[in-house]
Amino acid sequence: MSDVTEKTPLQETGTISVSTENIFPIIKQSLYSEQEIFLRELISNAVDASQKLKYLSSTGEFEGEVGELEVGIAIDKEAKTLTVSDRGIGMNGEEVKKYINQVAFSGAEEFVNKFKDAAESEEIIGKFGLGFYSAFMVSDQVEVVTRSYREDDAAVRWTCDGSTSYTLEAGARADRGTDVILHLSEDALGYLEPSRIQTILNKYARFLPIPIKFEDKQINETEPIWRKKPTELTDEQYLDFFRTLYPMEEEPLFWIHLNVDFPFTLTGVLYFPKIKKDIDPRRNSIQLYSRQVFITDEVKDIVPDYLMLLQGVIDSPDIPLNVSRSYLQGDPNVKKISNYITKKVAGKLNELFKDDLEQFEQKWNDISVFVKYGMLTDEKFYDRAEKFCLLQNVDGEFFDLTTYREKIAPLQTDKDENVVYLYTTNKGQQDLYIQHAKSRHYDILEMDGVVDSHFIGHLERKFEKSRFTRVDADTLDKLIPKGEQGPDEGLILTEDQENRIKAIFEAAKPANMTVQLETLSAEELPVQITQPEFMRRMKEMAQLGGGMGMMGGMPDSFNLVINTRHPLIYGMIDKEDNAAEARQLVDLALLSQQMLKGENLTSFIRRSLNLLKEE
Repeated sequence: MSDVTEKTPLQETGTISVSTENIFPIIKQSLYSEQEIFLRELISNAVDASQKLKYLSSTGEFEGEVGELEVGIAIDKEAKTLTVSDRGIGMNGEEVKKYINQVAFSGAEEFVNKFKDAAESEEIIGKFGLGFYSAFMVSDQVEVVTRSYREDDAAVRWTCDGSTSYTLEAGARADRGTDVILHLSEDALGYLEPSRIQTILNKYARFLPIPIKFEDKQINETEPIWRKKPTELTDEQYLDFFRTLYPMEEEPLFWIHLNVDFPFTLTGVLYFPKIKKDIDPRRNSIQLYSRQVFITDEVKDIVPDYLMLLQGVIDSPDIPLNVSRSYLQGDPNVKKISNYITKKVAGKLNELFKDDLEQFEQKWNDISVFVKYGMLTDEKFYDRAEKFCLLQNVDGEFFDLTTYREKIAPLQTDKDENVVYLYTTNKGQQDLYIQHAKSRHYDILEMDGVVDSHFIGHLERKFEKSRFTRVDADTLDKLIPKGEQGPDEGLILTEDQENRIKAIFEAAKPANMTVQLETLSAEELPVQITQPEFMRRMKEMAQLGGGMGMMGGMPDSFNLVINTRHPLIYGMIDKEDNAAEARQLVDLALLSQQMLKGENLTSFIRRSLNLLKEE
């Protein structure tokens, strides 16, 4: 702009270069839902003007005194005005006509045709230089009083009432810089309330690089930590910044400092919050900035879905202020940024795993949901994470995937040479089955996380010759079938005896159970309740998917396994009155699964007391 000379007459009126007069109604109507961003746009322009002056000073093109650069916001309730002021580069008359009248509307006819029915209002501002004109969303008249940094240029005043006509005349401003004065419309007088302005500034201007003043107070931090080098920062500074962003949150586990300048520019800090076993339903915890100007906290297309659980800030000048969903989905830099963040997160986790395994294990229950969710949804992340993904058994021991397979393979390989991973989803409820499995020296994983039902299936598809079985899915001999001969064949029931036993327990069982006779070891329980792995998984998947389909609506079904080799069962064959005994055994099995409740539990307690009295 340095080669533009002052040619502005004392006063000039004219028509903005636009071939249609419906441009301002479209701006007002289409952008109403995002009305408050007018202030972000004007402040951003003021910050840009200030930074341009600093640049010209650094190159020697401006030799004057830069002084204190700041952007001021002022409200005047009596005059019904809101003013944004800066001491930046300013403009002369020719520049006002070039950068306000011409540039902003050089594509206005195309703008009208493209956006008069636009569904996404965020697409509109920023197209065809419309940032400044967002001021007309809230104003009946916009006034610009500006003076260029060049000493010979006079101040000018530009006014426009929202039509395509404007006035350009001599202005009254002694110093360089610009005042944008909004004469607020009746439906926008709420912007005269200091609390509303403060809320908008807190949202959009908290970290702008030039001081922002409102009511004589600076409201922003000009050097946020993501603009600094990690070597310059202490842990306490990272934690202080986290507390600034999330004052009510528990302190994070650790963080990642992002800093890359090729093939795109990206800085930021991402924090790993404590989540435990449940996915936090909160979203929009990561804030997106462009040159320290807040854009949005809807970063779904920039950050992979599983990392939306993180918190913090990312800042990239390669993402425009007026970003739209369609822009994010189509821009190649966005994909590169997403891949970079994924790689950086995986690298940080791998570093923690290798450098301090004990600390990593202590944090695992808090970070496992990130890792497992990422491995489920991102193939590249799976490839990186399989090195540091941990499995935890019921004894609280941790193993990486390779080490755990090597640990269990000798004892837990079935007759078909599949390595069988036994697991529990409720250690307390399934303790009886866990203890039975441990009596065979089997190892049992604890898989009770919110994504574990999906994760188990995913690992089965990834691992060769492997399958996962819940510890209560079948009787002990059938959990890991070895193809060996069963227990002593000395107690073989006749068909009539089997039918009698089956009839006894058919009368005693709950409606949703199927009686199943098994020739098990005499040391095993007389009656067990199992739920086939396949059926249970299908139902769980249907429920996780919203309960759709037949499986989601079906009641649970179980097997009531009767151990025909157990002395109590064998002894019932010739008894005349065995209904109470059968009911007691069934209730004990139900109790072991915490399935005995209400009246049935009360009856069981009374029956047990009576049996004790009889003894």
